[in-house]
Amino acid sequence: MNEEEKPEERREGKPEIKEEKKEEKPKQELEKKIEKEEKPKKPKLSGSEWYDKNYKKLLLISIIILIACFAYVGFFYAQHGDIMFKDVTLTGGTVITIYTEEEIDLQNMENTLASKLEDINVRKLEDITTRKQIGIVVETKSDSETATSSLEEFLGYQLDSSNSSLEISGASLSESFYKQMIIALAIAFVIMGLVVFIIFRKIVPSLAVILAAVMDIVGALTIANLFGFHISTAGIAAFLMLVGYSVDTDVMLTTKLIKRRGEGELNNRIKSAARTGLTMTITSLIAVLIGFFVAQSSVLKQIFFILSAGLFIDLISTWLGNASILKWWCKKKNIS
Repeated sequence: MNEEEKPEERREGKPEIKEEKKEEKPKQELEKKIEKEEKPKKPKLSGSEWYDKNYKKLLLISIIILIACFAYVGFFYAQHGDIMFKDVTLTGGTVITIYTEEEIDLQNMENTLASKLEDINVRKLEDITTRKQIGIVVETKSDSETATSSLEEFLGYQLDSSNSSLEISGASLSESFYKQMIIALAIAFVIMGLVVFIIFRKIVPSLAVILAAVMDIVGALTIANLFGFHISTAGIAAFLMLVGYSVDTDVMLTTKLIKRRGEGELNNRIKSAARTGLTMTITSLIAVLIGFFVAQSSVLKQIFFILSAGLFIDLISTWLGNASILKWWCKKKNIS
């Protein structure tokens, strides 16, 4: 009897084990859910906390871009013997304007004449309202006789005062003018630096403003070279204008952080300055970009392009570079 009862007891015991296992599963799931709920969620960083954590990285980005621009300008100088492409107003040479409505392949014209004329540049003249071609401008370092004869050979007819105009600039005069413009640019930097130092009377903030202006100039020059612009006297004037565009936002930022300490915490003052400065710069950038696409004059196009390139770089130099330097300096000086 005992032996017969044992199998029955075993059979009766099996379903009880299954039921226990079934009960264990929902308990484990509940425990996992409770553990997940009990795990503390990582708090999201506010904008101010994120900036406190990453402002040095933003400064590093600005420094890398500045070094890259200087490296490119140095490479460009080693390759071309100058820091920029210069047109005949800065090198001396001949400018011939041909008045014609005939459509000519300008790239083919430039490639054909390149073997005969030195450093040639060909561009089209268009009517401002109708956008119709009214002429072709040819610039070259070659003398006027060589340039005229080469063009007559290519076009198949003689050039005279009725169908063309001729401008000649001497190499020595253009070179001296270029040197004077560079000296004027250097003097502008020195005076700007002195004025900034007199206003703030602090070495680091003053140097930060000057560094931002240098980055704007070098960055705009790098972009102009990458796009193959031949800089004229008007282009040098545009670089001088960039100094003013750069300084105004940097001076405003430095004033907010150093001289207006009662207007809130450091990060709030940076935010307030950024709101004003970015509005100023982006508005100016949109205006000069519209001017670049609308203008037909090559001189105006060059000015607008250099200004737009400089303003774009100014967004980086001011708000990634200068702002980070000032924040670092303010924290070391316990300015909050």
